[in-house]
Amino acid sequence: MTDRSWLSRTELLIGNNHLETLKNSHILVVGLGGVGSFAAEFLARAGIGTLTLADGDVVEASNRNRQLPATVSNTGKYKVQIMHDRLMDINPDLNIRMIREFIQPEAAADLFDVHYDYVVEAIDSISPKLMVLSTAYKKNLNIVSSMGAGGKLDPTCLRVADLMDTHQCPFAQTVRKRIKGMDVHRGIKAVFSTEAVIKESLIMTDGTRFKKSAYGTISYLPATFGAVCSSVVIRDLTVQTVNI
Repeated sequence: MTDRSWLSRTELLIGNNHLETLKNSHILVVGLGGVGSFAAEFLARAGIGTLTLADGDVVEASNRNRQLPATVSNTGKYKVQIMHDRLMDINPDLNIRMIREFIQPEAAADLFDVHYDYVVEAIDSISPKLMVLSTAYKKNLNIVSSMGAGGKLDPTCLRVADLMDTHQCPFAQTVRKRIKGMDVHRGIKAVFSTEAVIKESLIMTDGTRFKKSAYGTISYLPATFGAVCSSVVIRDLTVQTVNI
């Protein structure tokens, strides 16, 4: 199937040449939670030709307030499979490579056995996040990374900057501090919020999967982070380089 009429509105905006660029691009999306799931869908709807989706998690009831794959009927199913089926229903010509496993820090390099035109990193646990970012950085790949979407409400506070220039985000501060020790410097684009964290929404978790705490979340904010991440990819690959 090669019916591309569904992309006619996109072609009006960016032109056929840029549409071909997207079709020939391979994007890695790591993490299919509230940020990554929406980023993956927006990339697919923009006409990206090949996606690698990496996530080892299944849908839980608590995901339903913010994550695209999370519905009652999908509870217990793997997010990567749900997203695969959903995106193929949007674009049957899409090439999807699925990695259905948690990204352990020591195995992050295995993600990069092929070349990617862009990496969207949307992991909310520090150790695997750092390893994915540092590995992609040292391979000189284009990267956009999502910082903390929890504990915040105002989508108009989102910004795009070099990771080293992020501010007002405790999560980004931790990432910056630790990744400098991994010989990573400027060159990673980050999506972050300048809104102060609502500290009263913090809860402690069971400490598994490299995550000891979490903030409350609202339905639209992780999706907005995902939208901004996908916009960075699309604009960098096509009509407008995102200057930071």
